[in-house]
Amino acid sequence: MMLIEETNVPDAVLPVEAFRMHLRAGSGFGQDGLQDPVLRSFLRAAMAAVEARTGKVLITRRFAFSLTFWRDAAAQVLPVAPVQEIAQLALVARDGTEALVDPGRYWLERDAQAPRLRSSTASLPRIPSAGAALINFDAGMGPDWESLPDDLAQAVMLLAAHYYEYRDDTALGEGCMPFGVSSLIERYRRVRVGFGGAA
Repeated sequence: MMLIEETNVPDAVLPVEAFRMHLRAGSGFGQDGLQDPVLRSFLRAAMAAVEARTGKVLITRRFAFSLTFWRDAAAQVLPVAPVQEIAQLALVARDGTEALVDPGRYWLERDAQAPRLRSSTASLPRIPSAGAALINFDAGMGPDWESLPDDLAQAVMLLAAHYYEYRDDTALGEGCMPFGVSSLIERYRRVRVGFGGAA
């Protein structure tokens, strides 16, 4: 299985000015935009970390998910949420040729934790031997920063500020995340039941 992000969050969507205010960075010295690329990079890093911890996509963008077998013949759980739309499903042969599947043969089961590609018939189409299924879909909470819940937006700001403050520190442990950020994103983390299976 492989998940590829096909489109990026546009620079214009990132709340650089709000982040600058959050940092209490000075202004009015003739070089107000000098640090904008640095601020954007920390915002992108914080968004990526929050998305990785929660399995939730913040700003809507296009993804491509490829897999060589269905975990369930009737439904395939998608790796991130919330999914807004299935753009297309294609079957990829061993030689790389793609055959689009009729959209009438599948549908999107929306779910905040584990959205699924579901079959409209008895089962999802058979994946070719040594081939793959390629699912293109749009996922995200909304098209812009204002679409985010307040707690997730605050978590990104706090984490980006943490990265900015400790940008020269290499002593932090792997996966270190400030407590305030962890508590803000906790309710968005994917619930697991039983022997590690996703709810």
